[in-house]
Amino acid sequence: MSIGFPGLVREAGVVGCGGAGFPAHIKASSRADTVIANGAECEPLLHKDLELLVREAPAVVRGVRLLMESTGATRGIIGVKKKYAERLAPLSAAARGAGVEVLFLGDFYPTGDEYILVYEATRRLIPPRGIPLNVGAVVSNVESLMNMSRAADGIPVTSKYVTVAGAVRRAVTLEVPLGTPFGDLIRAAGGSAAGGDVAAFAGGVMMGSLTTDFDQPVTKTCAGLILLPLTHRLVARTSLTPAAMHRIGKSACDQCSYCTELCPRYLLGYDVEPHKVMRSLSFTATGEDVWNRYADLCCSCGLCTLYACPEDLYPREACDGSKADARARGVTWQWKSAVTVHPIYDGRHVPVGRLMKKLGIESYDVAAPFAEIPLSVRKVTLPLFHGAGAAARSLVRTGAHVSRGQKVGEYTGEGSGANIHASIDGVVKLTGDGIVIEQQEERSRTHA
Repeated sequence: MSIGFPGLVREAGVVGCGGAGFPAHIKASSRADTVIANGAECEPLLHKDLELLVREAPAVVRGVRLLMESTGATRGIIGVKKKYAERLAPLSAAARGAGVEVLFLGDFYPTGDEYILVYEATRRLIPPRGIPLNVGAVVSNVESLMNMSRAADGIPVTSKYVTVAGAVRRAVTLEVPLGTPFGDLIRAAGGSAAGGDVAAFAGGVMMGSLTTDFDQPVTKTCAGLILLPLTHRLVARTSLTPAAMHRIGKSACDQCSYCTELCPRYLLGYDVEPHKVMRSLSFTATGEDVWNRYADLCCSCGLCTLYACPEDLYPREACDGSKADARARGVTWQWKSAVTVHPIYDGRHVPVGRLMKKLGIESYDVAAPFAEIPLSVRKVTLPLFHGAGAAARSLVRTGAHVSRGQKVGEYTGEGSGANIHASIDGVVKLTGDGIVIEQQEERSRTHA
């Protein structure tokens, strides 16, 4: 008995590859009139979506068509940067033949934010606290759509496209087994070129997380690593504790409002005003609620902190703190349903090139072409939690032998969650929150 396309997507463990890792089978079970493939990739220095689109155009287009059929959509759109139009000519041809549109977007940050992408593609505005489905759209990352195409053929998610860039000897994009340690990626990029200790932004310098633990594994949502010297300004700024960031903001913010005037969500018409949230740093818990509400619709893109603020303060982190506090206290805000785009929306886009110059990373702005580099990945770590929703339960025990593609973790609930499959052949060792698979010496194989 056929389980249908959503069932195949669920069985394969497909989640969103460009954000929070929302399970793709839920989107495939919804109803919409438009499917939007997100290939905007606006994080500086990351190129995994571009390289994937160059190599996997037919699979991505097929994924769009399958998702359109599953949701009942009559329109399919693939959003990509206009500056890559020449390299993406094969994608345009494949899309045209399948009745799918290619939308060329400007090179500004954060084009990939789904609120912005939906507006650019359809001129519809998602209601405050809403999702694309509220305006008849389903948005999915291009890698997720490739994985949906594979899922239709019974192929589970066992690998991930990642870019390794920044202070490395050669910037590169790879397809690697899930669970590959960060250190293996850095070695595949020729190692550090910094001449000293480095840190890595996993997922990008704007919205990623900073780490010096290179034993961390590649997950289904990891877009890549950006290596920077420990002495780089971005590393130093991000390394501060939230308490220190808030203390600096409390003492130095002069309410210039540049953070708000350049906020992408504010320019779309939403009530996001980081400069007002900064006022909450100086108030007691009673007064905070007056200002904290203006963080509620923030997407944490980081533009206010890393580009707009002339005093190098931390409005994004103040917004993050306000949102976390509201969640902890069960506070929700009511917003007007009608949203009107700011008259100067188009005039305040922040070009990615200008953003990189402000960040001090323009010297690392080089191509990161896909490379068929053989990686001897002998050990992978697969977290049981791979994105939005609940963790999977292990289907294997310590000492079990597994093969690549074998289901080793299963989500059995009705809400959000995803199955997990072995990404290499090997022997299992269970940890508190994940599954470690290690190749035995006599069974060692090379996986790309």
